[in-house]
Amino acid sequence: MTDSKIKIVITILLVIMTLPAISQETKKLLSLDIDNLNKKQVIELLEKNTDYKFYFLDKWFDNKKKTIAFKNVNIETVLKNLFKGSDINYFILDKKIILTNGNLIRESVYETNKNNTLNNNSPVLVDSEIETYTTLIKIGKEEKQKKATYLLSGFILNDKNGEPIEGATIVEKNNKIYTTSNQKGYYTIELPFGKNLIETSFVGFESLEKDFILYNNGKLNFLITPKLEELDEIVINANKGRNIRQTIAGINQIKVQEIKTIPLVLGERDILKVAATLPSIKSTGEGSEGVNVRGGKVDQNLFLLDNGVIYNPTHFLGLFSAINPFTTDGLKIYTGNIPAEYGGRLSSVFDLSTKDPSNEQFKGEASVGPVTGSINLEVPIIKNKSGLNLGLRSTYSDWVLDLVDNKDFKKSSVSFHDVIAKYTHLVNENNTLKLTGYYSKDKYQIASDTINSYGNTMFSLNWEHKFNDKNRGHLILSNSSYGFNMDYKPENTNNGFDLKYKINEANFKLKMKYIHSKNHKFDYGFESKLYNINPGEISPNSDNSQVNPLTINKEKAIENSLFISDEVTINPKLNLNLGIRFNQYLALGPSTQREYKDNNPKNESTLKKTTEYGNNKIFKTYNGLSYRLAGRYELNKTLALKAGFNKSFQYIHRLNNNTTATPIDTWRLSDINIKPQEGTQISLGLFKNLNGNKYEVSLESYYKKYKNLLDYKVGATLLLNDKIETQVIQGKGKSYGVEFLLKKKEGNLNGWLSYSYSRSLIQLNSMFDEERVNNGNFFPTNYDKPHDVNLVLNYKFTKRYSLSSNFTYQSGRPITYPTGKYTYQGAEYLTYSNRNQFRIPDYFRLDIGLNIEGNHRIKKFAHSFWNISVYNVLGRNNPYSVFFKTSDSGNIKAYQSSIFSRPIPTITYNFKF
Repeated sequence: MTDSKIKIVITILLVIMTLPAISQETKKLLSLDIDNLNKKQVIELLEKNTDYKFYFLDKWFDNKKKTIAFKNVNIETVLKNLFKGSDINYFILDKKIILTNGNLIRESVYETNKNNTLNNNSPVLVDSEIETYTTLIKIGKEEKQKKATYLLSGFILNDKNGEPIEGATIVEKNNKIYTTSNQKGYYTIELPFGKNLIETSFVGFESLEKDFILYNNGKLNFLITPKLEELDEIVINANKGRNIRQTIAGINQIKVQEIKTIPLVLGERDILKVAATLPSIKSTGEGSEGVNVRGGKVDQNLFLLDNGVIYNPTHFLGLFSAINPFTTDGLKIYTGNIPAEYGGRLSSVFDLSTKDPSNEQFKGEASVGPVTGSINLEVPIIKNKSGLNLGLRSTYSDWVLDLVDNKDFKKSSVSFHDVIAKYTHLVNENNTLKLTGYYSKDKYQIASDTINSYGNTMFSLNWEHKFNDKNRGHLILSNSSYGFNMDYKPENTNNGFDLKYKINEANFKLKMKYIHSKNHKFDYGFESKLYNINPGEISPNSDNSQVNPLTINKEKAIENSLFISDEVTINPKLNLNLGIRFNQYLALGPSTQREYKDNNPKNESTLKKTTEYGNNKIFKTYNGLSYRLAGRYELNKTLALKAGFNKSFQYIHRLNNNTTATPIDTWRLSDINIKPQEGTQISLGLFKNLNGNKYEVSLESYYKKYKNLLDYKVGATLLLNDKIETQVIQGKGKSYGVEFLLKKKEGNLNGWLSYSYSRSLIQLNSMFDEERVNNGNFFPTNYDKPHDVNLVLNYKFTKRYSLSSNFTYQSGRPITYPTGKYTYQGAEYLTYSNRNQFRIPDYFRLDIGLNIEGNHRIKKFAHSFWNISVYNVLGRNNPYSVFFKTSDSGNIKAYQSSIFSRPIPTITYNFKF
């Protein structure tokens, strides 16, 4: 008989002999009062009042305290209660209680000690199959009934500043199981019971390996160290291979700290302007706010800031983002298959997140530029528990208007400011509260007697709760407002007025995540929105004004949604994301609704009846079922095929009859006469990584169909119109395109090239002339720009010096031209082409920038960064708009206005402390 077999026999005999003693001891009852004591103090109390002796290490215990009374219970009842929720296991042998950190005792070492004594200074270690057991990390508490796999979770953090790392890859090297960290640096991965080896990887950071034993569901955090030599600042998504592995196509992620070298207008670090260099996103033009995504309207994009809606995300008539870049952590853009948790828009979701403040040390970042000054402060409130992130930005920008190629602008003025604050509080390891407040205000007077102002207000609360390792939840409350004001004060007339408009949205959202297994991960929840719109009111602004007061009836509605999605792993190559979202829209009173005769145009002559609805009375209901389907097939480790299908509904509409979006566009709700917009998109894409993931190449195509797109009749009046349904028409739409993106992510030269060919068409057909445009045929929308090219490059000469460039080309947007004139009853009138039959000249621009990093000494109060850039270095006179005037000779002449028609040099100084 071998030594090992003899040892097993002796062990069994010893355990059998000690069973009667163990049984007698556990049957002995005791009473004990525990009053606000930690685990070690309870053990000391037990040793003092009983005959038991404990063996353990102090480092296994936390300092959590308990208060509980036991009466006539056995020792096991006390131990189970004491170590509930911890990784501590116990083994009772005679009067000895042996504690272990996670593992169960399976072999007795008791028989090797003749004096029946144990060493108080070290734990009993018993897993003979693992020689290096004492050096391994042990996670979870081992149970007698084991499962094949358990969940490991935790955070990936920057060990220099504690900030979360999004998109880091976590790989179990023995079994080739991987996952990635989310926006908060959090990850979950399902691993087999026993020994595992995990490695983390993220571009710009050192890889980190950890050997450990997984006994049960547990946590493991990683602090990873930045590589000092990495300065690849303009990488949109630095995570190697993520574009291949993620199931949903059409997702772009941008980190603010990764875009600081891109030269932009007036030296501003603008995350939304960088987003517009991606192939699926097109800017509406200089001097206008909003973007068009895959042929969609400006109002079809949902902008979120920490889960709160931002209706106008721009400053300075669209030239700058309204979000402070130094408080912003990053931006995630969904342009393809929008996840089921988002609703209310057809084309995209721009999910902006604010940086979580440091709760360990005070720090900040500031910028001084030619137009704005910004500062961001991170202030710990309670050490290691709570902190405040405060961002302030203001402008001194009136001088910029002198650069505009229009003499009327010389007497104009523009100013803006914004404030954002985020407070986070770690209640305990399972509960976190986050509160964000945001306020922005713009004020401008452009070549007129009208002072315009507009602004956003937003508040959001996010309670994150972890139920267990498989279930997490977010309870989100938010309130968002947007409004504008026009104060008209003419010098020589008595028609001065004050016009106001406001929209408010209150939102409640419950979002849950359930990790069923490695093959199924569910997201589900409920969302409810309450809309309140004041469509406008006008009043005289002086005693001598003859303007009659007018108030348009307010609008109110509730939008409720239920959603669920499942991330399905069929096999290592095939992944699916299946989601549905049920929407219910309730239009509420008080309201005056007008009904018109069937098969007739909507005008005063066809009005059938008018109905008044009382407060909160439901007068119209719309229901819709949205589908969100996406799939990815991994042809190999560097090549994937992805497809998606997306159907969405939108119950809110933006009214605009200009060629570009403006801050004084109004929003209206669906009602009896205005139907919800519907959109359906199918997409197909091929994604390829080259040369060890240094290069990413993608080619995507899409086709979208729309119903009930809102447009306007010729000569429509959209502002202060209580019969808006008589001014608008709804029709069909379609858009399609091909998008190409090439990224180089490493090396001295990095950046990306994007190109898209896309079309956006609308059809306004009716049996009635006043509701039919272009003979009822499809025609280009105002934002149809077939060709769009962007080249963003950064060349790193040294660790401190780099040169950047940004080249943009776009097809000119459609426009309606006058084609002639005629005289009728002594008056002259113009005749016009079909709507959007012609185009303004194409747009192209080249920007360059020199970036200078301060030295990289660690012991330094502030770390600086200089950006010296030239916007529109070629002095291209790009058109903002084209308009027509009749000359004294009677000829019609075309004129072009531009925003920036000359090179604009800027110097911006940034520093961190």
